[in-house]
Amino acid sequence: MKLKGYRRSDGKTGIRNKVLILPTCACSSETCMKISALVEGTVSFTNQNGCSQTNKDVQYTIDTLVGFAANPNIYGTIVVGLGCEVCSAAKIGELIRQRTNKPIEELVIQEEGGTIGTIEKAVKLALKMTEEASCVPQVDIEWNEIILGTECGGTDATSGIAANPVMGNTCDRLVWEQGTVILSETPEFIGAEHILAARACTKELGDKILAIVKEWEDYMKLLKTDLRDSNPSPGNKQGGISSLEEKSLGCIYKGGTTPVMDVVGCGKEVKSKGLVIMDTPGNDTASLCAMAAGGAVAAIFSSGRGTPVGNPIMPVIKITGNHSTFEKMKCNIDFDASPVIEGKQSAEEMGEQLFSLLGQVINGKKTKAEALGMNEVAISRYCNFT
Repeated sequence: MKLKGYRRSDGKTGIRNKVLILPTCACSSETCMKISALVEGTVSFTNQNGCSQTNKDVQYTIDTLVGFAANPNIYGTIVVGLGCEVCSAAKIGELIRQRTNKPIEELVIQEEGGTIGTIEKAVKLALKMTEEASCVPQVDIEWNEIILGTECGGTDATSGIAANPVMGNTCDRLVWEQGTVILSETPEFIGAEHILAARACTKELGDKILAIVKEWEDYMKLLKTDLRDSNPSPGNKQGGISSLEEKSLGCIYKGGTTPVMDVVGCGKEVKSKGLVIMDTPGNDTASLCAMAAGGAVAAIFSSGRGTPVGNPIMPVIKITGNHSTFEKMKCNIDFDASPVIEGKQSAEEMGEQLFSLLGQVINGKKTKAEALGMNEVAISRYCNFT
């Protein structure tokens, strides 16, 4: 299949062509949403962070905001801040410029005449930027330029025996084409971390995988709780999952069978080819956002119970191994992997079909989440607001 995409001025390759209206904090989020609603071709989201945070959480927020702007699916960014927040428009703008040379503008609500003045100026800038973006031609691209995120949520028994193995086969195919796959959700490696560590291309990387899992376990102890108190979730248990370890064994199937080539922090830029582990929370929305910040241009998301979740930066392909879920949520689910359970097709055969669907999405086919405008955002947090 021939692939089409967009070459950016920084040399990266995207599969969508959007202008991002980027809120630096909670106080500028609604203004950004109003701006985006007025200009077709723009996207925005609600940012609950950006102020009243510890230094570690400020860094999570910065990495996500800067990564969103640097994502190859974004043509250019209009940064909108309030003016007194920690993650200021000037700071975020400077860090974006250090990472990419794509178009960027900065506005501060307290200096532009409040909400109305900011909207008026931002709409003019957004109209100009979307017009410029519309002139960017699609060009031939290769599979080795694609960074793919993987996610699972609302897991049931069909996820680990159908949907995730199908996704894993698709991921193997992308890696065989010299592309990049991100495997995330560190807390959901627990009980299977030794299997991932054994697949690391070096002992140091294997030790790092074990270390990030231990850090999550230690963090829960610090909070005087246990991940197993809430994971598996009630929905997981209703779907036939008996333990966190069982869930983890199904979870890691998403990444396929190739060696782990790198381990990166939450929301950090992914630079390696092949299978890369990103240290993210298990929360679906936060994990997807971290991978988008890392450079993923698309994601595949398996859900046995079903979910409508999407992302403003990248298309999210939803698959399920549960045929009942597919029938009940056809408006949300893109791919039915249940023929594997029924014995009608193998995971390899369905992996090839999912790989073909990925190619179609790369070439512009809208996912169900895109068609419905599902753009949920959550930024990882280490502490409560201060």
